[in-house]
Amino acid sequence: MGEAAGFIYAGRMTVIVRPAVAGDSEVVAAIWYDGWRDGHLGHVPDELVAVRTEESFGTRAVQRVADTTVALVGDAVAGFVMVVGDEVEQVYVSRDHRGSGVAGTLLTEAEQQVKAGGHREAWLAVATGNARARRFYERSGWTDGGPFDYPATVEGGSVPVPCHRYVKSV
Repeated sequence: MGEAAGFIYAGRMTVIVRPAVAGDSEVVAAIWYDGWRDGHLGHVPDELVAVRTEESFGTRAVQRVADTTVALVGDAVAGFVMVVGDEVEQVYVSRDHRGSGVAGTLLTEAEQQVKAGGHREAWLAVATGNARARRFYERSGWTDGGPFDYPATVEGGSVPVPCHRYVKSV
């Protein structure tokens, strides 16, 4: 990924993407918690909801700084993406910036990171019932590769989450 890059949308907003730093963890955790609840409540097993507490997102955000890229609008972190290998693991945008183009900027950055890692195809998992996210990925050129159970990591193991695997050549 290298240096931060700026993007302009509709001549009115500049989005800067850069690697996350430890000081971003608190806001990343807040965006992640709010967005995760919006997209997952009612669509994932209760066992997973029980352990995905606000505190757990704080812990995970600190642990995942190295995998995280943030999007800035002005001085504010407006969203983030986490990429590991060929998987785009997380894409979240704050409520204040949804629909503004920040998610598309982050997804493009994630695709570039996957390609730079030597992969020809990126993939991500979307909770089956998260229709808003599924429409976004499809509009962004991703293809629904079908249903599967994603093993969401929890202390002591994993919880299978009904998802769809989306793929895109990069």
